[in-house]
Amino acid sequence: MEAVDRGSNLFPRSFKEELALAVRAEGIYIFDENGNRYIDGCSGALISSLGHGVREVTDAISEQLGNLAFAHPSRWRNRAIEEAAAEVAEITPGDLNYIWFVSGGSEAIESAIKMARQYFIEKDGVGTSRYLVIGRWNSYHGSTLGSMAIGGNMPRRRYFSPMFKDHPKIQTHYCYRCPFGLEYPSCGVKCACELEDAIKKIGPQYVAAFIAEPIVGSTVGALVPPDEYWPMVREICDRYGVLLIADEVMTGFGRTGKAFGVDHWNVVPDIMAAAKAMAAGYIPTGGVFASEKVVDVFRKGSGVFVHGHTYNGNPLSGAATAATLRYMKKNGLFENASQQGEILGKAMGSLAAIPIVGDVRGKGLMRGIEIVSDKVSKSPFPRGKKASAVVTSECMRRGLVIYPSGGMVDGVDGDNFMIAPPLNVTSGQVEEIVGSCILRGIGLCCHLHHHRFRRCRRDLLPPWRCHGRSTEQGWDRRQGHITFDSGFEGELSPAGRWQDPARYVHGVHALPGLHGDRSLRGGREA
Repeated sequence: MEAVDRGSNLFPRSFKEELALAVRAEGIYIFDENGNRYIDGCSGALISSLGHGVREVTDAISEQLGNLAFAHPSRWRNRAIEEAAAEVAEITPGDLNYIWFVSGGSEAIESAIKMARQYFIEKDGVGTSRYLVIGRWNSYHGSTLGSMAIGGNMPRRRYFSPMFKDHPKIQTHYCYRCPFGLEYPSCGVKCACELEDAIKKIGPQYVAAFIAEPIVGSTVGALVPPDEYWPMVREICDRYGVLLIADEVMTGFGRTGKAFGVDHWNVVPDIMAAAKAMAAGYIPTGGVFASEKVVDVFRKGSGVFVHGHTYNGNPLSGAATAATLRYMKKNGLFENASQQGEILGKAMGSLAAIPIVGDVRGKGLMRGIEIVSDKVSKSPFPRGKKASAVVTSECMRRGLVIYPSGGMVDGVDGDNFMIAPPLNVTSGQVEEIVGSCILRGIGLCCHLHHHRFRRCRRDLLPPWRCHGRSTEQGWDRRQGHITFDSGFEGELSPAGRWQDPARYVHGVHALPGLHGDRSLRGGREA
């Protein structure tokens, strides 16, 4: 594939891909240079939790910019970051009352693992042997060398693994593809028990912390653990004196329907890292939240965290974070995420009827779908098929932005994508999002799985019925027009691909879990 000539000096994410040019955004929508409207169905990368153009936040940043743009934290306090810390501490779990502000998720993770190491130096002396951080396979904690060393996302690690000192890993709670060949609940949650096995094999005197995402993010696509998992790992960490670090970079600040992911299991970690939705994408921001236990050791020891970056605790981050939190609290966005998440989850659950949909999972407004080539065997599509990329492209072409990922089955194969709209999404917008997903599912069922419509229509959702020239004996490829009970219309090409008959699909639909029939405009505006 030849490189795309952009005629610019930018070093892009990919030289081989031409992206649409975003020119403005409003609410849950982003508009390109041609005026086409796209639903921000994944909040960027689960960042834009308030949507776009919230004046309360932009005004707060603008005012701070005019008053004090920067004051180095080694020399100055600033009121904006102190107010932000107070706002955050109101919602953090348990006694996680102290916040070390950074500029993003990878930096938050780096800070958290360094804090864990220094905790033991302050507590046990410079000769302490506790330095290892146990992570999990199929996890992602950032793209710096330090965060990759504790993460287990193989596609991201592979190029750079010779450059970092690796840390031990255990299996994650991938129940759909249990790495132990067991079934829940008779498995006894072996994936949690494996943490104790690892600590004992390594020697607890060498283990500083265990780090995990409460709900696994893009690596496996909104993978939710069994209810016993987090209480079990909390108890194991306590038993061996190991710090528990929760990576809430994706799950934090309301994404799962609660303030933080660990709140679903009433577990309080020793250290927690967050970013993304913390300032809703308006300013690069992140934070490390430390418990009283951790802070007390620092306070009574050297009193200094031997760490820092230039933008650590900068005033603009403080203003953005405080304004974001106030907006969330004022507008009940955590509660809305829970309510709309139930609707989204129920509607997306109905997609399991599509032949290539293997698993549908998630909590709140963090939902994932794993697609497979065979439902019974759970066989993934070969990497060369680029199945998740096809899903992404098809959704994007019709005006829905989703979050794809892959490689979770064996480090090479496997495809998933996430739907995670802004926390102020409405039920009508949820319908619009799910409607677009369903249309893409049908198209990919025909395109990727090489199904004639007659072969897969029995597996599709009850509201869909084929009209026109279709018989039990076959599908008349000369007339591939399909009308659904819900009002959607479209065509199957002679090659079996789903295609829209116009620039956008327009109709009325009713889906399980959605509130009645509403008009849907999925895709680009005319």
